[in-house]
Amino acid sequence: MTLPLASVLQDPDFINVAYIVAFVLFILGIRLLTHPSTARRGNIVAAVGMAIAVAATLLTEDVGDYGLIALGIALGTVIGVPAARQVKMTAMPQMVALFNGVGGGAVALISWAEYREALHLGGNPELETLIPILFAAIIGSVSFWGSNIAFGKLQGILPGKPIQLPGQQFLNLGVLLVALVSAVLIASGTESEGLFIAILVAAALLGNMMVLPIGGADMPVVISLLNALTGLSAAAAGMALDNTALIVGGMIVGASGTILTNLMAKAMNRSIPNIVAGGFGGGGTAPGATEDGEEKPVRSTDALSVATQLSYADRVVVAPGYGMAVAQAQHTVRELGDELEKRGVEVEYAIHPVAGRMPGHMNVLLAEADVPYEALKEMDEINPSFPEVDVTLVIGANDVTNPAARENEGSPIYGMPILDVDKSEQVVVLKRSMNTGFAGIDNPLFYNENTALLFGDAKASVGEVLSAVKEL
Repeated sequence: MTLPLASVLQDPDFINVAYIVAFVLFILGIRLLTHPSTARRGNIVAAVGMAIAVAATLLTEDVGDYGLIALGIALGTVIGVPAARQVKMTAMPQMVALFNGVGGGAVALISWAEYREALHLGGNPELETLIPILFAAIIGSVSFWGSNIAFGKLQGILPGKPIQLPGQQFLNLGVLLVALVSAVLIASGTESEGLFIAILVAAALLGNMMVLPIGGADMPVVISLLNALTGLSAAAAGMALDNTALIVGGMIVGASGTILTNLMAKAMNRSIPNIVAGGFGGGGTAPGATEDGEEKPVRSTDALSVATQLSYADRVVVAPGYGMAVAQAQHTVRELGDELEKRGVEVEYAIHPVAGRMPGHMNVLLAEADVPYEALKEMDEINPSFPEVDVTLVIGANDVTNPAARENEGSPIYGMPILDVDKSEQVVVLKRSMNTGFAGIDNPLFYNENTALLFGDAKASVGEVLSAVKEL
């Protein structure tokens, strides 16, 4: 006897098989994302997996109110697709933070809705459901509000420097205790929606106050950490809803985000608790001044001089930073590299793990400009060969090229691995001004005898150098 198609599609075994297929595609997609040449394909593969997981979930018998679901999908599509297509690459970090926050906020609201429904049905749910609900509420709310603060800092709505209140750590501990005590009271048998709202509010305050004291230099790590928290809260919500897709998908996001956070913290030679404690940034000497206040000399240059240096070099390395992203200079940089290669110059691009404002920021920008993948060199690969480089062109990279991290034990960034650009024969730094980077620390590189500074907008400066190279 042939079963109706609807019965087959809603069969738990069929849905579980669909979930397994989706999970395989998730993992394969992440695997493909590990290299720029396959990253686009990885996104497509993972997106197909998510479509299968969503479709399988909608086939579950317990799911209802399809009209409301369709409305939500339509609203998300109308808002999300244009936003994602129109966002500039320079604004991608804040969009990542914002979208990540939406995920955490959705989990917090789902937790609240599930608890309200349980109360209306007769009281607190069983602990195996209640504990994941409480966990998801706290972590989801922290992620939502923390991501909003990260977005505000990256967008320039809030100051990028650390914002600390007196007794900041004690305040954070206090609101955390409020959330935890309220959760324990509910878990021990107290039935109160008011206490649950107190959990959400306390977690919201914690999310805000946890990210406000963190400076812009640490934003890549913070975004990754908040992404991991969103994944873990989604996994907890999956446990509460008995939804396999949410559990596995959330754990994949949580695990990958945690690994990335740890790798980035190591790249900065900082511990994650130290980063979360905040307050990093500033405190160094003023730009261009010695400890006793005397002005330090710098050697400025012009586009023609830089063009001459680059054109007659055998090997040139470009070290990009957030300044390149702000100026949207990546396409002009690629044109300059192409022009130099026509003249027989070997051109490579040195990529620091935390250059920019999100993981892989420089890789994405240069890939967008069609820079060959093989020309992108990670820090560990390029550092040993800097003494053999004729000219290193530093474009808006400040903290990740600061020799103080290697030489000055009193520096806040001491021990952080950097690009050893100062070991090149000649260094040309493109900067708007002598202002410090996100860490608020002066860079001794600028005052070295083998360093020259070309002041101005990065895109305009590279364009002038490119024109001069063509005329030589």
